[in-house]
Amino acid sequence: MRCGVIARKLGMSRVFGDSGEHIPVTVLRIEDVEVLSIKSVDKDGYTAVQLGFGNKKPKNISKPLRGVFAKAKTEPKEKIVEFRVSEDAVLNVGDKLSVNHFVIGQKVDVVGISQGKGFSGAMKRHNFGGMQASHGVSISHRSHGSTGNSQDPGRTWKGKKMAGQYGNVRITTQNLKVVKLLENENLILIQGSVPGSKNGVVLLRDAIKHKIPKEVPFPAGLLNDSKTNNDDLSLSSDQNEKETSSEVKGAEVEN
Repeated sequence: MRCGVIARKLGMSRVFGDSGEHIPVTVLRIEDVEVLSIKSVDKDGYTAVQLGFGNKKPKNISKPLRGVFAKAKTEPKEKIVEFRVSEDAVLNVGDKLSVNHFVIGQKVDVVGISQGKGFSGAMKRHNFGGMQASHGVSISHRSHGSTGNSQDPGRTWKGKKMAGQYGNVRITTQNLKVVKLLENENLILIQGSVPGSKNGVVLLRDAIKHKIPKEVPFPAGLLNDSKTNNDDLSLSSDQNEKETSSEVKGAEVEN
């Protein structure tokens, strides 16, 4: 079981498939996702990876958190999240995750805080049908009706569906498809809507109801690996240019 990543929701857009179909997507951006600490079975009783997301000013960080970031030798982070992982998927402190942690076509689960809509009635909040519009019903057409029994138990049960705050709860949307990955911009395009408002922070992880594709990097898609590959490609291109230029110079000397 791999760890997930933390991303920021930038908003929604659209892309077009190979056959011209219109695909609505949500744009997510990864901002300096770094491993801060490792939880082990021997010390903590479980295996997990603690990730930090984004950067924050040190003056806005509490003193205990400053110690956490100082121990990890990293800048203060905006958000800290733990992901449970298997023992063979443990990362190293200081590793940075990239968008290549996922592959195109993979199914993922997204966790976010839904948009808060303030105080709402029972009809809007719980999809109640309301009371009758006539037959003696006056004023209370959108009321939720009775809230409990009379003398026994003589109170309203906990969890009764009534009017109250609507939204602003943790929601997990499962089986969303990864449409496109833009490594240069650190963007992930997810098909469909994602819970949360613009600039909100969401969590992405492998879908638990679908098999993980074989081409997915294990234990994680690291930014260091992509940089190393890019450096190798640039070095090889420089060597090819040097070899080509030397061959051209040799041909000019012979002529």
